Parts: sequence; C-alpha cells; structure tokens
Amino acid sequence: MAASPGFAVSGLAVNEECKQKFLELKAKRNHRFIIFKIDKQEVVVEKLGEPDETYDDFTASLPAEECRYAVFDLDFTTIENCQKSKIFFIAWSPDTSKVRMKMVYASSKDRFKRELDGIQVELQATDPSELSFDIIKSRAL
Repeated sequence: MAASPGFAVSGLAVNEECKQKFLELKAKRNHRFIIFKIDKQEVVVEKLGEPDETYDDFTASLPAEECRYAVFDLDFTTIENCQKSKIFFIAWSPDTSKVRMKMVYASSKDRFKRELDGIQVELQATDPSELSFDIIKSRAL
C-alpha cells in the first residue's frame, strides 16, 4: 500500500500520531516536548514530555548515541518583560551515532519538518553543548 502524496518522508512514512501530538503541543500546550524516532521506515513518537517538565528533562531524554527529531515548547521572557513561547524543532545527530543513521535522519529532516506546521526555530545539534539552554534562549529572542 502506497502512502498518500506528501505523507512519505524520503521513503519514510510519518505516523499520524506525530502530527496529532504536535497539534496538541501547539494548540493545547499539554506537552512540553516530543521526541520522534525513525522506526522501521516510519517516524513515530518516542516520548512525550509533561507540561511541567523542564529543558533539562528534555535534553536528558535524548539518547547519547542515536539520532532523533524533537520539538520543544520554550516559555521565556523578552527584554521588554513580555511572556512568550516559541516552538523549536531540534535535529539531534550526535557525532557518536552511526553514519547510516545520520544520513537517514539528515535526508528525511526537511520533509518531516514540513508535516509539523508551526515550527518557529530550527536547531541542529551534534553534541550536548550545542543544546545548552543559553543557546536555545538566544535563538528564541
């Protein structure tokens, strides 16, 4: 059975739950973050972060040696003291992951990201230092 047009991600299917949970994060704010993984030619939801979880909880949920896609809903205060939030798309591709895995995630990223309408900031990270909260916050402002 062929996937419907625009639904395949460079040969990968996107599980409907990915879009559903992203819409919940965006509209209802009932998830702080979502971690996605490629499993058997399909992008699936691996973990949902509870609304009260922190950025540290999020980074601790990323595997040290495997690639992942993730979205994180960041609440922050601007210089003008306004409360805002931005949705980050994070492509996690640690240097220690297998080359083939890195290639699959890299080649699928843009198509998958297009399935998630409402991403405001994109970040590519290959090392935990590139995910520091200071970097995230500076990209949000």
